Amino acid sequence: MMPWVTVEPSGARFEVREGESVAEAAWRQGYVWPTKCWGQADCMSCFTKIVDGELSAVPAGTEELDAMRLKMVARVRGPMVRLACRLTVRKDGLVLHKQGVRVPEDVPS
Repeated sequence: MMPWVTVEPSGARFEVREGESVAEAAWRQGYVWPTKCWGQADCMSCFTKIVDGELSAVPAGTEELDAMRLKMVARVRGPMVRLACRLTVRKDGLVLHKQGVRVPEDVPS
């Protein structure tokens, strides 16, 4: 069984496969998740904030932490800020905040 992620304020809710990033899962299922580099941990546009269920997320790896430290403005960084293109999930319960996520037209909200 795949874990579910909820994204506010859009109310998007989708499954994430093992080893798949949140952004990849969203794109695979037709959701719009803001990006410019399409998962390269370069543009920082996909950043999101964990608002609940932190223990459902796999901890950030060195690549993600270095990318944020080098490319993200300091005022945006924080302990609950993650790159959706690197954020993976181990169990249900992760709730994220990300402006600009849009639900596909064929998915009931």
